[in-house]
Amino acid sequence: MEMQEANQGGGGGGGSEVSPNQTIYINNLNEKVKIDELKKSLNAVFSQFGKILEILAFKTLKHKGQAWVVFDNTDSASTAIAKMNEFPFYDKHMRIQYAKTKSDVVAKADGTFVPREKRKRHEEKGGKKKKDHHHDSTTQMGMATNSAYPGVYGAAPPLSQVPYPGGVKPNLPEAPAPPNNILFVQNLPHETTPMMLQMLFYQYQGFKEVRMVEAKPGIAFVEFADEMQSTVAMQGLQGFKIQQNQMLITYAKK
Repeated sequence: MEMQEANQGGGGGGGSEVSPNQTIYINNLNEKVKIDELKKSLNAVFSQFGKILEILAFKTLKHKGQAWVVFDNTDSASTAIAKMNEFPFYDKHMRIQYAKTKSDVVAKADGTFVPREKRKRHEEKGGKKKKDHHHDSTTQMGMATNSAYPGVYGAAPPLSQVPYPGGVKPNLPEAPAPPNNILFVQNLPHETTPMMLQMLFYQYQGFKEVRMVEAKPGIAFVEFADEMQSTVAMQGLQGFKIQQNQMLITYAKK
């Protein structure tokens, strides 16, 4: 059974014979990427389609360049296949289809099998923790933004609406930076690594490097050879979701 999974991608059009299910099988992955990094990147790219129960990838020779992503429902798996098949991932185009056998088969082969009941309870616990954490962060954000304006609509209107007889200028948003070869990427999940961003931007011509500031998680700078190439990348990846966060890309201020 393990061999059947491992060699699943060999048949090319074999995916059409497999009935839709919640596990997707990915092959043609870059074999040079370390397993931990690969799993993190797959999670970052595929979690936009639904809740992921587990991601399986192994170091063994016959499993190289392959992975399985287990969603909690078939619809998520179907959307992921439709949107991400042939997506450039670490400089290789992913080939995705439904898995032929259940993910437990792969887990048993690897010695990591957990009976479904136990796994379900573990997932639920993990899910609750995550939800609570998300709630905390959003509440904190909400408090931070609203603290300046007490009351429902705020007792103090924004500065831009206050007349400025005393020479206080309105607090207008700054003009965006003119087109240039460096992109400023915002709204990234804090777990994003330079390698994940490189994997996304590397597919565009003229890509040079990704720079992240450790003290400021959630933002990055991506440099291209010229502004035409950076503009193509910006248009291609604007709004792309890493986990549930939509990337916001602008030109960097120089």
